[in-house]
Amino acid sequence: MTIDRIGSIDPIQPGKKPGQVNQVNGSQGRDSISISSEAVEKAELYRTQELAAAAPELRAERVAELKEKINDPSYINDRVMNATADKLIDALFG
Repeated sequence: MTIDRIGSIDPIQPGKKPGQVNQVNGSQGRDSISISSEAVEKAELYRTQELAAAAPELRAERVAELKEKINDPSYINDRVMNATADKLIDALFG
């Protein structure tokens, strides 16, 4: 009975040293991928959904309060208009 070693080296074939990497001769091509426009749209939709989920919830009471203030003619005056305009300018350019 003959017992062969596991992973024995064939004496006819030259052995490969551990950790040695075989080099492929010829062109060194680069891997590339292409992403379809549908995949890009789905990724944007997913990102939008994630942003919406992370955003703080709207408080219905606060929205109702602001709507009531805006509909009140005495609320909209020069002071409120100037403060609002300043905040918009700061948000856009600030």
